Amino acid sequence: MHPSFRDPVNPEPSIPLKEQVRSYWNRQACDTDQAKSSRFSREYFEEIEQWRYADQPFIHDFAQFTRYHGKRVVEVGFGAGTDFIQWLRAGAKTSGIDLTQEALDHLRHRIAVYRLPAPEEIKVGDAENLPFESDQFDLGYSFGVLHHTPNTEKAIGELVRVVRPGGEVKIMLYNRRSIWTFNLWVKHALLKGRPWKSLRWALWHHMESIGTKGYTHREIRTILSALPVQDVRIRTETTSMDHVIATRPFNLL
Repeated sequence: MHPSFRDPVNPEPSIPLKEQVRSYWNRQACDTDQAKSSRFSREYFEEIEQWRYADQPFIHDFAQFTRYHGKRVVEVGFGAGTDFIQWLRAGAKTSGIDLTQEALDHLRHRIAVYRLPAPEEIKVGDAENLPFESDQFDLGYSFGVLHHTPNTEKAIGELVRVVRPGGEVKIMLYNRRSIWTFNLWVKHALLKGRPWKSLRWALWHHMESIGTKGYTHREIRTILSALPVQDVRIRTETTSMDHVIATRPFNLL
């Protein structure tokens, strides 16, 4: 891990930290708190999907699901499976892993409810040690996941590894220099008499699972400079958070 990306509180990410992350997301797959209908019902999954794409409408433009008909796609961290089923609907040959059994259960039920084509391979797995051969996929996709794993740089490298030369990698990472992060810092540091705490600290301890990180464009380019990638494009998007007073910018790679 590049020293500039180490957390000042926990400078050496470890297996126990990853288990804490797993435990957090095993309690509730991403976005499932937005659904009110019976668990695993069609209505339940539709509520999750409607919320996700209303809150983050840029996902379709970023992912471009229909471009990958007949292509081999791997999604790392499929969560409740909302994006994953779009690849299946588009006719992509899709594989994926998630750190939690909860996510895998959601995806399996979702595929069954909608009677979608069977994926190539789905399993519980570790983003830092992908269970796939090198140069296997046309697209490696991970949206809002890799900033949660302890060694984000290794996970990005793994995603690049399994994509064939000439393929594409699309990743969303949190942007540390954002109003959203600043609000976390104000709430958990400034207003609690700890103004010396950093933005990194605010994200690490108070954004979803423990150990969450955010990155600047420069830091992302530093990570990617050590990998065999070309034509790097980064843009920042925002999503409205109606229950707070700000927006949460993302870095899209």
